[in-house]
Amino acid sequence: MKVNIAKHTLEILQGDITEQDSEAIVNAANNFLWMGAGVAGAIKRKGGQEIETEAIAQGPIEIGQAVITSGGKLKTKFVIHAAGMGQDLNTNANILKLATQNSLKLAEIKGIQSISLPAIGTGVGGFSIFQCANVMLLEAIDFLQKSQNLKLIRFVLFDKPAFDAFNDELKLQFSSKRH
Repeated sequence: MKVNIAKHTLEILQGDITEQDSEAIVNAANNFLWMGAGVAGAIKRKGGQEIETEAIAQGPIEIGQAVITSGGKLKTKFVIHAAGMGQDLNTNANILKLATQNSLKLAEIKGIQSISLPAIGTGVGGFSIFQCANVMLLEAIDFLQKSQNLKLIRFVLFDKPAFDAFNDELKLQFSSKRH
């Protein structure tokens, strides 16, 4: 699904975030920026150890904050590492909101025009995909309404249930005529 917001685009697709050609992708990180399993592990496997090395050199960071590294061997130029959880692997809606906001702000500051995000916190963090879709989409919609540089925010969901949850939430947001 794709919608236009203030001359910008918000898109939802099912796929592999490591294959995206957006200028930046977001890594669902822990606050020490170690890249183990899930999205982080996939990015490290395809993009190379240098991504984790660059990230760890900037950490640890506060939970909810974000840092940027190169994209290593990936198609993307940059990886934004959003600390959606700490070492306890727990997250909540407020942390997710901050991680999304800070990822988008960092992209805006760096002049990035397109970004792809995963469903942060729904893997090892165990956060509900439905709550995640609500929090992340509200932040993305709000951000695009005032963005100068960022023209495309794409949510890339690995499996069909996550894709459906994000699509359903986006339809709900737009059917409520809030935007």
